[in-house]
Amino acid sequence: MVHADAVVVELRAGADLPTQAADLCSLLASYMDAGEVQRVVAAYEFAALAHKDQCRLTGEPYITHPLSVAKILAEMRLDVESIVAAILHDVIEDTPTAKAEIATRYGDQVAELVDGVSKLTQIDFRSKAEAQAENFRKMILAMAQDIRVILIKLADRLHNMRTIWVMPARKRWSIARETLEIYAPIAQRLGINTLRMELEDLGFAALYPMRYRVLKEKLRQQRGSRREIVSKIRHTLEQRLAEAAITGRVVGREKHLWSIYQKMRAIRGNFHDIFDVYGFRVIVDDVGTCYQVLGMLHSLYKPMPGRIKDYIAIPKANGYQSLHTTLLGPRRIRLEIQIRTVEMDKVAEAGIAAHWLYKHNTGACNVARAREWLRGLLEMQRNAGNSLEFIENVKIDLLPDEVYVFTPNGEIMELPRGATVVDFAYAVHSDIGDTCIAAMVDHRLTPLRTLLETGQTVKIVTAPAARPNPAWLDFVVTAKARTAIRHSLKRLKGEQALNLGRRLVGQALDALALKLEDLPAARVDEVVSVLGTGSLESLLEEVGLGQRMPWLVAQRLSGISAEVGEAAGPDKSARAAAPLTVRATEGAVITFARCCRPIPGDLIVGFVSSGRGVVVHHQDCHNIREYRNHPEKWLDVQWDKDVEGEFPVAVAVDVVNRCGVLADVATTVSDLDSNIKAVDIEEKDGVIATIRLLLTVRDRVHLARLMRRLRVLNTVLRITRKRG
Repeated sequence: MVHADAVVVELRAGADLPTQAADLCSLLASYMDAGEVQRVVAAYEFAALAHKDQCRLTGEPYITHPLSVAKILAEMRLDVESIVAAILHDVIEDTPTAKAEIATRYGDQVAELVDGVSKLTQIDFRSKAEAQAENFRKMILAMAQDIRVILIKLADRLHNMRTIWVMPARKRWSIARETLEIYAPIAQRLGINTLRMELEDLGFAALYPMRYRVLKEKLRQQRGSRREIVSKIRHTLEQRLAEAAITGRVVGREKHLWSIYQKMRAIRGNFHDIFDVYGFRVIVDDVGTCYQVLGMLHSLYKPMPGRIKDYIAIPKANGYQSLHTTLLGPRRIRLEIQIRTVEMDKVAEAGIAAHWLYKHNTGACNVARAREWLRGLLEMQRNAGNSLEFIENVKIDLLPDEVYVFTPNGEIMELPRGATVVDFAYAVHSDIGDTCIAAMVDHRLTPLRTLLETGQTVKIVTAPAARPNPAWLDFVVTAKARTAIRHSLKRLKGEQALNLGRRLVGQALDALALKLEDLPAARVDEVVSVLGTGSLESLLEEVGLGQRMPWLVAQRLSGISAEVGEAAGPDKSARAAAPLTVRATEGAVITFARCCRPIPGDLIVGFVSSGRGVVVHHQDCHNIREYRNHPEKWLDVQWDKDVEGEFPVAVAVDVVNRCGVLADVATTVSDLDSNIKAVDIEEKDGVIATIRLLLTVRDRVHLARLMRRLRVLNTVLRITRKRG
């Protein structure tokens, strides 16, 4: 190894900077060879020159920031490419230096790392939130190529948080919130515990300064009185280890301030409720000894039921392994004890950085787990509608606390607390989630919204024709499930819109004695080019979504009135086409108006609505008057003769208000194979009340039979169907 002094001689920066750079080189020289340290020196000289006229808000030369970031990574003993990239991480963003120049000087690997950390500054975004989200998306994509990108970014964020007090208050709060919501959870997901805790405490201090100061002062006051108790318990534990001839060490651990604050909020308790919990860590040589120590501790103090967690057999997603148990100690003091090996302890502190720090198998395992998580993020970003939706999904995915459930084959699946059966289905595979119709939890049939608990075995029942239900979005908690459901619904709606658009344009072409499939390809390509849709399928999909009028598209395709504007209405030949038949299986592109709730057998009319496709109204609906100024959007529709399904209809029942009247009405409705979806009761004069029901019926005949049966009840005075 080269001595740091031999490297410092090469530094040629200002009077104050060589000291900071020398400290960095001294640290690097403890695990790098002379050639690698020299590469770092060269990068420092280049960055110092590039940033020479720039200062931070603290008044320090800007180069102090990249050097501080590099030192954080050096303390994690990262490789030379990471250190060089850390020193250069702002030169693309804040100086005229191009990525190509960095690649020429320091290699493609360093250039990609620097580019991955750099923000997108050359693009104009509609909002600050969109810019933030798009920059985060860019970083995630770079992380997928090289996990060191996020390590550099985390170190960059840590140093910025250490100097955040020079920022204006509003900016400080925004950065602190982002740190607590995104960067600290990412550090936790990657298992970098020491970095995560400092990010959380710095974010806490910046976001809630008064609460932070109060808790910090209370912690200082209580620390002295606790010292004697902690010392006595530690001595007892060490003595018991010695009696059992177990080599190991016991250390007391103290919760950091953000953890204390979060626990206080969770249990809605005060500081003393949390601070009465004493934490210890027992570190031994091997896994077998961990379980031996667990048994020994349970014989020494009484364990609390349900508070034993085995993260050795079932590691956390970030590779964390340890045995956790909570004991009732002397004077009924609660003791939270973690038992782990020396290697597990190193990984718990360094996380994914252990791959570079210790070069052992567990570190490689952590990298594999991190890459698995990143693959999930990449799938989310491909399916997300935009960068803002993506970053919200990532926040959901970073929620702590897990439950561990089993597949029927005995494989362990990790899910966030509060996850449902549908979350499990999508965790197995997106296709399983899309087609799930039921679930067996511990061999019992359960609803899809059932919350899962650790230890349960879950089997998903699927059907090839099944499709995701939009209602699932109300209860799923994992980002993967939410993104996949939205993507599937969007795709499904696109397919439905394409089919409807094909029918609408085909109907309009029929009136012109033409067939879509018989049109010349050159003519179709010309219309697609003029309208700028890219393909005939996209054009038909826009028609199905109500964004283009079918008869206008038909006229363009036929070559008639090619210059007619969007506002023009259909000609008589187009209106003479056969009405569009409604099958009630078209999905989201044909909807039934809630103002009049049409049912099969009613005379109906369609109205083309942009983004919603065709909205079907009753012909007597009062809202149709509003559409008279838009005749080009009207559409002749009729019910298909084989239409099936249940349709909501509103009825008002005037009854004599006495005991049991609602039960009589509900029983009659049920007897006629109808379902009550909503009910509202309005008392009129103490004797008469109006029951407003939202019922499901198959058609007008079914509704008429239901109304006749209700009308003959002794308590019913009048029954009417309500529209609007």
